[in-house]
Amino acid sequence: MSDNDDIEVESDVSPGASSFPCGLSGGYSGWGSQRGDGGRGPGSRRLLPLPPPPGLGPPPSRSGLAPLRAPGLSGLLRLEADKRAHHNALERKRRDHIKDSFHSLRDSVPSLQGEKASRAQILDKATEYIQYMRRKNHTHQQDIDDLKRQNALLEQQVRALEKARSSAQLQTNYPSSDNSLYTNAKGSTISAFDGGSDSSSESEPEEPQSRKKLRMDS
Repeated sequence: MSDNDDIEVESDVSPGASSFPCGLSGGYSGWGSQRGDGGRGPGSRRLLPLPPPPGLGPPPSRSGLAPLRAPGLSGLLRLEADKRAHHNALERKRRDHIKDSFHSLRDSVPSLQGEKASRAQILDKATEYIQYMRRKNHTHQQDIDDLKRQNALLEQQVRALEKARSSAQLQTNYPSSDNSLYTNAKGSTISAFDGGSDSSSESEPEEPQSRKKLRMDS
């Protein structure tokens, strides 16, 4: 194609006016003023191509690094699937823990051991059993307090008996002065400190002499 076959654009504006918006008018220098050799009239003008403005060009390279790419549809689907699988695993673990806890509670209640029961029944029976054990523990605590009081009274009695026995032993080891005299078989009083002698023993030999005198007089 020759220079004379360039596309000619009819312009309705005055020469020197720009046909681009004001924001893009600075990127081009204007319309060319050369006329073709064909002599197509004063209204025909030829558009001269110019390089694009600096702001509209491709971004400069970042020191040779590859440009960042957004994850594709397959990557987003894979990420969503991983999140869902992790959530399902956590939910399954939580349900298993609750199930094991109910089984342990059922085995702890005597009336439910070895029987199948719903969770509501397990909770009701467990509540009744807890209340029963509380009343039983309260009764046992009262019995323990009563036994403690009885033990305290018994200890006081034991101490009193030991004190009385010790005082009785002291009295037997140290007799009083009133008990130093005792009577013999004849009814006479004998002192425990005179070797067992009494005044009646000296008068006994004189009785035969008086009897002899009475016989002689007769």
